[in-house]
Amino acid sequence: MRQHRFHGRYDSDGRECSWPGCEEAGEFRAPGSRSPSFDGPGDYRWFCLEHVREFNAGYDYFEGMEAEEIFRAQSPLHGWEHTARAFRPDETVDGAPHWAHFSDPLEAIQARARQHVKRRRSEVQDEMRANARFTVAERSALKVLGLELDVDRKTMRMRYTRLLRQYHPDQNGGDHGHAEKLQKVVEAYNLLKKAAAFA
Repeated sequence: MRQHRFHGRYDSDGRECSWPGCEEAGEFRAPGSRSPSFDGPGDYRWFCLEHVREFNAGYDYFEGMEAEEIFRAQSPLHGWEHTARAFRPDETVDGAPHWAHFSDPLEAIQARARQHVKRRRSEVQDEMRANARFTVAERSALKVLGLELDVDRKTMRMRYTRLLRQYHPDQNGGDHGHAEKLQKVVEAYNLLKKAAAFA
């Protein structure tokens, strides 16, 4: 698929505009019915220039979000909560050693290795503690909901609500194509809400 630079037009390759009744070429893409999530990148709708403008005029990025999610998405720090690894001071092992503190370079290297082993041991212990919060079945349920082991009850409930909106036909415009995913999400949530970790 070749994109024409600067104005967002793609070669349509015979694809028609998705607007009902329009037979123009679908050269401009817009968000589809399935938004990006842990299940994949989502999909697109394709419109002609006139209808992509009309679609954009009525598009609401925040539709379906809770007030807290909207507030977080509007934060100037949204998406920058975590420092990219390449820019962290400990990107290598534990940062460059302070060579002046050692009379022998091998001592510096050895001290650096000891720090690495200590930090890795601590990380492994943290992982083991996190795994101990949940049973094997509960960890599988967390994967279904796309959640990490350090999740709290409130975050789990918010994710469940969002997935219900995405998969339930009463919430997604009558699309019954996600029945299997919906069932897995409901089963996962029903298991997790009884988990000892949330007691």
